[in-house]
Amino acid sequence: MERSDAPNSVNHSHVNSTTPLWRAAVFLRIVTLPFAAVGVAVNLDDYIRPELGLIVLAVMAVWTVITSVLYLQPAKRTDALVLGDLMLTQALVLASELVLSPAQLDESVTPLVTTIWAPGAVVVVAVHRGPLFGVLAGMLAAVTNILPRGYLNIDLARDAVLLLGVGFVLGLASKTARHSAEQLRRAVRLEAATSERERLARMVHDSVLQVLARVRRRGAELGGEAAELAALAGEQEVALRALVSTAAQEPNESDEIDLGVGLRLLATSRVEVSVPATPVSLPVTTATELLAMVKEALANVVEHAGPNASAWVLLEDLGEEVILSVRDDGVGIPPDRLAQAQAAGRMGVDLSMRARVLALGGTLVLETAPGAGTEWEARVPRVDDRARERKP
Repeated sequence: MERSDAPNSVNHSHVNSTTPLWRAAVFLRIVTLPFAAVGVAVNLDDYIRPELGLIVLAVMAVWTVITSVLYLQPAKRTDALVLGDLMLTQALVLASELVLSPAQLDESVTPLVTTIWAPGAVVVVAVHRGPLFGVLAGMLAAVTNILPRGYLNIDLARDAVLLLGVGFVLGLASKTARHSAEQLRRAVRLEAATSERERLARMVHDSVLQVLARVRRRGAELGGEAAELAALAGEQEVALRALVSTAAQEPNESDEIDLGVGLRLLATSRVEVSVPATPVSLPVTTATELLAMVKEALANVVEHAGPNASAWVLLEDLGEEVILSVRDDGVGIPPDRLAQAQAAGRMGVDLSMRARVLALGGTLVLETAPGAGTEWEARVPRVDDRARERKP
């Protein structure tokens, strides 16, 4: 289903992007109403129920005023109003069978009471709901245009094709306008975020980074406890440089982000991160869960691998799946250590790592031995969230 301009389903960018089309739809209704009025005036004497013809014309005029006022207000463009417009218009078209004489209905040269005013409802549906619903509305309008006459000729077939074409073309234009507005919104937000990041990077470089660098150098010269502070300052300096140098990102059209960007932010003097040069785009949920898994693994390195342990994070993109490895050169994990931790109620590995990967449809493999370090390897298929929800 295409996105509508109803207030509960769009934002202001979508409203603004289709506003010119709504104005055009209103203008079409207004300019076709006098044409229908002239048609009624010319054929009124030949109608079998001229008073009903005048009533239909009056309803058309009143409805044109009502819809013109409502359609020019974005908050009023609801599904109910558009559907009501389509149904009322088709009812007025069918009423022509009670107004025109049998001879007029047999002559395709005599227009129905609504004449070219009626396709305005198809235009509205197409602008509101896109090409699919525009075509469906065109099909409905084509059928109701044929029913009063009871036959199909070349003129009525031509009108049917035009109605279908109007529904598709204007629906496609509406969808394209929304897509363009969304792209522009993303670009503006990304540019604003990048500019703000560059401004903060200049401020941080002129103050915090210089201080951290000085603490690191001076602490290393003093030695002892100052050397420990120097090491901590060095780690924070590396992390902060990675933070301010990494470009901001937003989910793309498929609601995906580059996992490599998040992983680069985890690099420190003790953690080396290696990711592909090209973006590794994954659904937001998948990328978020994998980042959380890596953070938990790195936290375990700090807490259990030893004071001098280093870690390496490697991301591989195999197309159908991604492989994410976290390896350290620490003391390793004793054979029964994880089982003892689980029995003691410490569920960090099971909940923060293994459960996350399994929820993504992947596998998590551990390779470790006392004194030989630890390596976690997660393999996760590249599927979007909707496909995962459909998976049993």
